[in-house]
Amino acid sequence: MMTPPDEPASGLGAAGTLRAEQSFEPDSWTALRAFTPARIALGRTGASQPTSAQLAFGLAHAKARDAVHAALGVDALEASLRADGVEVLRARSRAADRPTYLRRPDLGRRLDDESVSRLRAAAPAVPPDLAFVVADGLSAVAVARHAAPLLRAARARLPGWRIGPVTIALQARVALGDEVGEALGARAVALLVGERPGLSSHDSLGIYLTWAPRVGRSDAERNCISNVRPEGLSYDEAAATLARLLEGARALGATGVGLKDDAEALSAAPAGRIAGTGGEVDADGPPGTPERG
Repeated sequence: MMTPPDEPASGLGAAGTLRAEQSFEPDSWTALRAFTPARIALGRTGASQPTSAQLAFGLAHAKARDAVHAALGVDALEASLRADGVEVLRARSRAADRPTYLRRPDLGRRLDDESVSRLRAAAPAVPPDLAFVVADGLSAVAVARHAAPLLRAARARLPGWRIGPVTIALQARVALGDEVGEALGARAVALLVGERPGLSSHDSLGIYLTWAPRVGRSDAERNCISNVRPEGLSYDEAAATLARLLEGARALGATGVGLKDDAEALSAAPAGRIAGTGGEVDADGPPGTPERG
């Protein structure tokens, strides 16, 4: 059957091959794509997305799924850290394997008994000011790529801090860092963890800071620095933010909702006092409830 003149020529040609009109329509926002990894200005082919955009989406989704299930190369990471002169310990959560870890978040928040004993035995004679924990979390890819250079940048910005061993923790959730810090007797713990992968980034690293870590701390008692990677927050920027928050936490005696990520406030606050969320709290006493409003 012949194609009417007013319809696009598509279908099988005379030789039986598939042919179609090139009807790709670019988007007027195309220039804005240079400023964001978000999926904007994809254009269209007829009423559909272009094939290239559909394939790119499928690839991003596959990378995110792979990152969640990937195993951390602990030996390689430990070798990299030791090459920087870092003492390294190992630990794991109560989740015996990856499927259990994904199904039971609660098990990923606590150390198994063997790890607790090992860390307590390895605790420094003089309690450290800060302990770092490197946790696989939901993206071992992020940890493998970014943990070592980020630690290098962070340690360089903390010359006055007594830093304890770095603990590599497997099948670990954020709260597990508090138990590691408690076992090592650290005044503060900074947990570097692979964040939940997204379609724009499957290798994003997060930092969670807790002052006076112990089992039972809530999310409201931690500070988070997110999206650490070359395409997001750089290693140097993340290290600088962590150093500011640590100085603020030491002055305040706490982390969490009372400690703002405010460079000017943290650097200008007098000893024993620091700006909180919408108010101020005294460092000499327990954190107060910041004023709202």
